[in-house]
Amino acid sequence: MTEQVDALVIGAGPAGLMAAEALMAPGRRVVVAESMPTPARKFLMAGKSGLNLTKDEPLEAFARRFIVGTGALPRTPGYLDNGEAAFGPAEVMAWARGLGVELFTGSTGRVFPVGMKASPLLRAWLARLRAGGVEMRTRWRWIGAGFRFETPDGLRVVRPRVTVLALGGASWPRLGSDAAWVPWLEAQGVRIAPFRPANMGFRVDWSPRMARHFGTAVKGTALQVGHLASRGEWVIGAKGIEGGGVYEVSAALRDGTAGQVDLAPDLDRGTLAARFARPRGKLSMGNWLRRVLGDPVKVALLLEWGKPLPGDAAGWADLAKALPLRHDGPAGIETTISSAGGVTWESLSEEQELLAMPDTFVAGEMLDWEAPTGGYLLSACLGSGLHAGKAAAARLAAKKQG
Repeated sequence: MTEQVDALVIGAGPAGLMAAEALMAPGRRVVVAESMPTPARKFLMAGKSGLNLTKDEPLEAFARRFIVGTGALPRTPGYLDNGEAAFGPAEVMAWARGLGVELFTGSTGRVFPVGMKASPLLRAWLARLRAGGVEMRTRWRWIGAGFRFETPDGLRVVRPRVTVLALGGASWPRLGSDAAWVPWLEAQGVRIAPFRPANMGFRVDWSPRMARHFGTAVKGTALQVGHLASRGEWVIGAKGIEGGGVYEVSAALRDGTAGQVDLAPDLDRGTLAARFARPRGKLSMGNWLRRVLGDPVKVALLLEWGKPLPGDAAGWADLAKALPLRHDGPAGIETTISSAGGVTWESLSEEQELLAMPDTFVAGEMLDWEAPTGGYLLSACLGSGLHAGKAAAARLAAKKQG
């Protein structure tokens, strides 16, 4: 069965839903095809512990947090670098408030719904799309070869005038982002940068004495990896380290830059050395280090990663201020929050249209970019979806006039 539609959006995550919103118009038939039983599963999962919509900071500073392109010269995505039409933090907040969602900004600039959860926002969003005439098709899995879908009612074929692809990257495949689309686009001549984990934890082969600290949050440290720095919390797990503080520096750590941990970021070396110079007396090394550092988790890390241990106060201070962050590589991509890689920018026009597939636009994590958590990821998915959706709508309008 073949169905004619004005616009087809494949993927009902934030990028796809935003593209559909940009495309909806009176009399225009817009269909969203989603492989999962319900839309925006990864969005809902990310919001379980508090939906971080964006980061309330100037657009210029916001845009600097993105790594765009792993091939030729990278460029700033159009939705962040197109003047008055840019879709940055202020626009994300205005859009959410337009759905009736009250927001608040935390002490670090991160923006959340007052209720913290993603589900109320998603319900309001889907209601607005339905009211605008957008048709949602769940359990519709794209199988390539044109726009052919496996559906509960058998094989269906859609003939759209324009298409927006928003199928996600390669992280959390159980929620729908399984990168099954890669060979289909490559067969059409689209270049795909290999996917790599992003915003990931790192594997660590701990010694047995670290087991008592599994599940413990590490607070009051600073991570430094190349030019990237983080004061966020992170967690010691049975298989390694993870958490926001690690994710913020994970791209450089993944790519081979050595990392260091400052166990006392609020103290200079001289002050810390003076503390280490105090007489140890009959204290065990562990108790002595706890008196200096004030935290058994920091002591455990110092003893785990600091060997060979120093022999004087200055050496202890140097080690505590620049403890090597030792790891055994990034966690597998199937467990990571997001992925790097995807459709290369050389394969796209400025409107995010595939040069090899006219009238087909791409948005979200399918594109070759990455950014840290903290509101950047979600904002970029929304912005890229809006950018692609507007471009597809303009193409429809041009076809109608033609």
